Amino acid sequence: MATRRFTDDLPDPPSSQKPSMPTPQSIAPAPATEPAARPTTPSRPTTPGAPSGAHLPRTLTQVMNEANEKVVRGDLVDYVPLPTGFDPLDGFIGGGLRKTELILLGGSQGIGKTIATLQIARNVAARPDQYAFYLSYEHTETHLMHRLLCLESLNPPEVKIDQGLKLRDLYQIIVAQRAKEFMGRDGGAGSLQAILRDNAKTAPALGRMARYADRLILLKASPAVTTLRSIKEMTARLCDATGGNLTVFVDYLQKVAVHPERPRDENDKVTMIVEGLKDVALSLDVPVWSIVAADREGLKSKRIHLFHLRGSSALDYESDIAIIMNNKYQIMSKDHVAFNPYNAKQYRDWVVFTIEKNRAGRAMQDMEFQLFGQHFAFDPKGQKVQQQLIDDKVIEA
Repeated sequence: MATRRFTDDLPDPPSSQKPSMPTPQSIAPAPATEPAARPTTPSRPTTPGAPSGAHLPRTLTQVMNEANEKVVRGDLVDYVPLPTGFDPLDGFIGGGLRKTELILLGGSQGIGKTIATLQIARNVAARPDQYAFYLSYEHTETHLMHRLLCLESLNPPEVKIDQGLKLRDLYQIIVAQRAKEFMGRDGGAGSLQAILRDNAKTAPALGRMARYADRLILLKASPAVTTLRSIKEMTARLCDATGGNLTVFVDYLQKVAVHPERPRDENDKVTMIVEGLKDVALSLDVPVWSIVAADREGLKSKRIHLFHLRGSSALDYESDIAIIMNNKYQIMSKDHVAFNPYNAKQYRDWVVFTIEKNRAGRAMQDMEFQLFGQHFAFDPKGQKVQQQLIDDKVIEA
């Protein structure tokens, strides 16, 4: 039986320059007739603007000529990063996300990893020429939509807290309006969109979300069937449909299925996954952002570091950027807490983002962002941490 490459089922590149809208049918992976034993690096499907011999040996002269042709026709995607919308994070990582990079985000449970990741995906999709592919092993697409409505009620980066919606507020509005419909009262809206559109509290959020709704692609992934292979197939199809203007978000790494392979242990499984996600970034020429859970020892630690992430040392080796999130109140030096406990208590709503690995820049940079957890949003206008933190590593300038 001939082994079928999953590039065999990829559609032809779109004929027009304007990317066609991806559909679930167009990105769903085709079943393989013969499972692969280990993720490999197949030839990249042809996408608009991609060199035809992207994975063939080339001389330096050929590489220079191809790069020159791209610059001449105005294709500068290799030189212009994609901002996350979080400042000063973008400044520390060279302006934003870059193609072929794997970015890892780690931290303890409940620290706001999904909130930050979904908000960054929203910021990417809000750009008229960009698409975001968000795979969640934890939440349904509907729940993510509800989170986005709460986020949009704050309208970051303006953060209008007085207009903010909580999840329970959103549910109450929907249930109350449907109850009016069932009871035959005037004003009872029938559909969800009508309810959200006609309510003064939800209408602005719905309008903001509509601006990028066609460019944010959501998937409720399954730990049983959403494998590395299927992620790569779907990403390849989306690259074709979007002209390669795609960023992939995975929530979260340890939940990615590796079937039919049988890893020896947790470390072997994580190695396979992180290598596979890095291969997606490299072979399909897209940024890949993935959440990583902390291990048991990390959850016991006062301050989580990169080596506390659950899995193997491959997380450090394969990633281009690694960001660790910690609650500011928990990692502040005791000197600050004892000196002004009232101010220290206010730091409970602040999260410190530490760049612990940065392949193209300086690492061990601490910045802080205020979290509005009930609204599933961060204030993206952050600042460098001024206070002394525990477990600080001194980096000489």
